[in-house]
Order: sequence, then structure tokens, then C-alpha cells
Amino acid sequence: MKKKLLCFLVFFITLFSSLVFAQKDSVQLSKTAVPELVQKKYPVAPFRDTLFYVYNKVGSFSAESRADAIAGKIRKLYEDSFFKEDSISVVPSDISQDIMYKNDFVIMSILEIDAKAENQTAAYIAKRNLSLIKKAIIYQNENYSMLPKRLGYTALLILIISIVLYFVGKAFNRVKLHILKNSDKYFKGFNYNNIKILSPQKQQSLLMQLYSFVKGITLVLIVYLSLPILFSIFPATEAYTTTLLRWILTPAKLAVMGFVDFLPSLVTIVVIVFIFKYTIKVIRFFFDEIKKENIKIDGFYSDWAMPTFNIVRFLLLAFMVVIIFPYLPGSDSPIFKGVSVFVGILFSLGSSNAIANMVAGLVITYMRPFKIGDFIKIGDVSGEVIEKTALVTRIRTPKFEDITIPNATVLSSTSTNYSSNTKQVNNGLLIHSTVSIGYDVPWAAIHKALIEAALKTEMVEKTPQPFVLQTSLDDFYVSYQINVYTKHPTQQPLIYSSLHQNIQDSFNAAGIEIMSPHYNAVRDGNNTTIPENYLKDDYEAPSFNIKKQ
Repeated sequence: MKKKLLCFLVFFITLFSSLVFAQKDSVQLSKTAVPELVQKKYPVAPFRDTLFYVYNKVGSFSAESRADAIAGKIRKLYEDSFFKEDSISVVPSDISQDIMYKNDFVIMSILEIDAKAENQTAAYIAKRNLSLIKKAIIYQNENYSMLPKRLGYTALLILIISIVLYFVGKAFNRVKLHILKNSDKYFKGFNYNNIKILSPQKQQSLLMQLYSFVKGITLVLIVYLSLPILFSIFPATEAYTTTLLRWILTPAKLAVMGFVDFLPSLVTIVVIVFIFKYTIKVIRFFFDEIKKENIKIDGFYSDWAMPTFNIVRFLLLAFMVVIIFPYLPGSDSPIFKGVSVFVGILFSLGSSNAIANMVAGLVITYMRPFKIGDFIKIGDVSGEVIEKTALVTRIRTPKFEDITIPNATVLSSTSTNYSSNTKQVNNGLLIHSTVSIGYDVPWAAIHKALIEAALKTEMVEKTPQPFVLQTSLDDFYVSYQINVYTKHPTQQPLIYSSLHQNIQDSFNAAGIEIMSPHYNAVRDGNNTTIPENYLKDDYEAPSFNIKKQ
């Protein structure tokens, strides 16, 4: 029994000792932790509002001294009349991030110990403080350092308002003077069935009252609408700007209430538009697949896809407008209907040429005479097709001149497409040039020189080979036509130029003169023009004889 009691006493003493020491440790820990958790901070407030805080001292400078010094430097920048906000930057150093002005005036330095106080990096603190300093100085400059300018703007605005009021008043006075001078012409009274309703004097009096009312309202509105601009110049009165605008915009509440009443119809319109929008998207996807030739329909070409889609879309949109029309506000109004009829008549009378061009554009689309990128000739205009619209076709000439041709003119003219046979499966476009050479030069030599010149020309197909046609046997010379294939129709001017250069070189190398001779010959006693290889070996030119008659 004594042993049990002794053991229980030892256990109790041990437990009590552990609790006492644990409490001391916790008290000691809390005493050492208090300075870490509760740290005094000093605000940097150069313009009354706090920009940021300083937590730590540096060397002999306490945190409070640092905060005051930084605030003083910021105020010094604010007092600088030539302050430039872009000249403030963060310059890193070995031990700190320095915020400097013009690289020679240190505003403040952020150490690692400052960053740890806010659980951030020194770079982040420097960037943040830089932004806050800039904003504070700019705000002070805009709101407190522009007093002379604001006063100048105020005086200028008052002067402008005075000038406007003066000239408006003068204009009204001239109108009044004109009316009074021609009162006998304008005021003849108002009679109805021999009943005098208004005498000329009364009619003039009513008009003058209306004149005075309009003049007064106009001048008041000019002044009233100028007040918000005037009040917005000074920050202290800027709040009145909203108040004045609110007063004049109060009548707009009626329109807002009308819009609220229109909301059910608006929801219906939105649903209709939503349905048609996605219907058009589905149709567009179908025509896009046709354009990409993923879907093929016999007799329907891929380049018809988008024009056909545009027609279908136009019809769907027109049908959508017809459905939406009854839900529009004021659609039942006689005035609205009258305006619609009037606009329709104007459109019908004034758009005859436009409609003709649109129909022609539609016909051209399904005729497929050319595509964008083709090199064509319409009338006297040759060039590359750069745009096809519902109304016009635009062509860019080799001289980079953009020419617009109405579709009605395109439809009524003959068009030549130089690009239609330039695909890989075809031989290409056949271009040609003609030279005329005298009968004394063998045709075989000329053929050879022309073909050699053609083969040396760039952008000319080597297969099929160029060939020569003798197009005419004229009185003094033979016309030789060199024909070459090319798959670069847009480069025709360059190809022709290169071909002509090579023809000159080939003929010069072969000793053939490019000329068209004209003969004045007395046949008896003159050499024949037949090439020598066609003459007999013993051929001699006859002597020249003159016989008397």
C-alpha cells in the first residue's frame, strides 16, 4: 500500500513539473515572438494620403526618418517644373533596388529586410512603389499645379461662349429685322370661310412671341450646355458636371420606359435572329464544303458556292426582316408606313443602274468567264482580276493601275481570259510575235534562229516546243510568226520583252538582218532573189541589156 501511494505521489510530482516547464516555455516563446508579429510601420505621405509604409531602419536612420526623407524627396520632384515621369526608374544594385530620378537622384532604396517585412521580393516592392510615386506626382500636377492653365482655359471658354452668344444674337436680330421689313409680304392674316381668325397684326405678334421664345431657348441651351465643360476644368466643381447633364437628360427617361415596354418584343426578335443566324451558319458550312470540293454536285462548280450562298443569305435575311417588322416599335404608325413607302419609291427610282449591275454580276458569276487572279482583257483593258463584287469588277493592269469596270459593261463586252489554259494539265497560253525577213534569206535558217531565241526566253515552256508559222508571202518579204507556250499569263509584257531581245541576239549571231526590204528592180541583168541553194550550179546572172524600140 505504501509503495502504491509512493508511486502515485512520484507520478503526480512529475506531471506537475512538466506542466510548469511547458507553461514557462510557452510564455518565453510568446515573449520572443511578439516583436516579430507586431512591428511598427511609418507611412510615406508626401501629399497627405499614404503611398506606402517603411518598416525597418537602415544604419543610423530610423524607419520614421527614412519615411520622412522619402516623402521630402517626392515633394521635391513635385515642385520641379520640368518633371518627367519617364525619368523615374528602378536601378538594381548589389544590396538593394534603388528608385532613382534621371539616374542621379535616389528617391529611396529597398533592401531585402524591407521586402521580408511585407513577405515580398525587393523587385516587387520597388516596382510597386515606383508606380505609386508616379501616380501621386502626376495626380498632384494635374489637380493642383495647373491653376494658371485652368484659369486660362476658363477665360478662353468664357470668351468663346460670349462670341457664340453674340453672333447667335446678331443672327436672330437679322432674322427679326428681315421679318419686320417684309411684314406686308409675310403677314396677310388668316381667314376661313370669310371669318377673320387672325389679323395681320395678331399674326405678326404671335410670330414675334414665337421668335422671342426660340431665341431665349437657344441662348439658354448654349449657356447651359457650356456649363458642364466649364465645371469640368476644376476638380472641385467637376461633380456638378454630372448633375447638370443629369438634369438635361431627364427627359430621356421616357425613352427608357418605352424600351422597357419593348423588351418582350425584343426577346422575340432576338430569338428570331438567333434561329436565322445559326441557319445561315449551317448553310454556309454546306457551301464551304462545296467550295473546298469535299462535296461535289454534278453541274455545280465549286466557284459558284459563295455567290450562291450570298444569294441564299440575302433571301433569308430579307425573310427575317419581314418576320421581325411587326415587332418593331412604331411599325403600325401611319408615319412609319408612309416613310417606308417613300424610301421604297426613292430606292426604285434611283437604283436602276445598280440593279442592272447586280443582275449582270449574278449572270457573270454563273457564266464563269474568269476568276479572281486570272489575267483577262475586257475591251481595251488588260490586267489581273483583283476583285469581283455584286456591282463592279476591278482589274489591275501590268502598270499597277486599278481599273473599275461596271458589271453591266463586262457583260455587254467581249472578255478574253489568258489564264484559263494555264493549269498544270494544259500546255499553257500560246503567245506569239512576228518578224518579216526578205526572200533572200533561207526560211530554215530563220526558223532555227527564232526557235533558239524562244528556248532562251525565261517563263517559256520547253515542252511543247516553240514553233514557227509563215503567216504570209508579201510582195517584198515573208512574215514569220514564232509561237511559244507559257503558264505565266500575268508576265506577258516581260516575256515579250525577253523574247524580242533573244530574237535580236539569235539573228545577229546567225548573220541575219531583221529588216523588210523593198525592191525596185529591172529584172534583166539583176541577180535573182531566190536563195543560192535552190539555183543550179552553173547559174550566172544575165547581163544588163537595154533595147531601143
